[in-house]
Amino acid sequence: MKQLFATTAAALLMAGTASAQAVTATAGTDLNMRSGPGVNYEVTGVIPGGDEVSVAGCLEAANWCEVTHGDASGWAYGDYLASKVGEEFQPIYPNRQTLHVPVVVHEEAVEPSGTRQAADAGMGAAAGATAGALVGGPLGAVIGAAAGAASSRLPDPAPEVRTYVEAHPQDAVLLDGEVVIGAGVPEGVTLYDIPDAPDYQYVTINGLPVLVNAEREIVYIFR
Repeated sequence: MKQLFATTAAALLMAGTASAQAVTATAGTDLNMRSGPGVNYEVTGVIPGGDEVSVAGCLEAANWCEVTHGDASGWAYGDYLASKVGEEFQPIYPNRQTLHVPVVVHEEAVEPSGTRQAADAGMGAAAGATAGALVGGPLGAVIGAAAGAASSRLPDPAPEVRTYVEAHPQDAVLLDGEVVIGAGVPEGVTLYDIPDAPDYQYVTINGLPVLVNAEREIVYIFR
């Protein structure tokens, strides 16, 4: 009986250890790594699209996952991390139970939307409340990039465009969802003209200035 109990206990311990192991995922687009699970945390790095990360776990009530990329650790938006579900790549956050992604917690209170109540002063936001939500990029593009499909990268804008955007900062906007190429900017967000780039406008979203095309899609992120 003692031997059976010891064997059973060891098996349970091994199962618990296996379930807590990190999951490997692929960034489906160039993806911000932030210091915490929310858009008003500082961007500490960028995970290049197609790179693999180790996912320690995701929050239960918000699409943010704790990840390690190379020697850097932080938080990334789970809808843009993909892993194989069967034979196909799928976003990791909505499939976290199937993939056995551990649930993790964060020391600060997190809203269901994934943003903090406290504002990040560096963003210039008056409060942690969001003013709407970014429209996510096409799911197929995210999965395709994760699977190794070629993705187009826009060239850097002319130096005078960057100079103008940096010299004319506008009010920052806080939106649910992560700033990625292809995400849509809601109609209620004011965009600003650039004299040397009449086909584009700009706005600062979640701490990052971005270029937006006529369809209100983000086409370039100033980092």
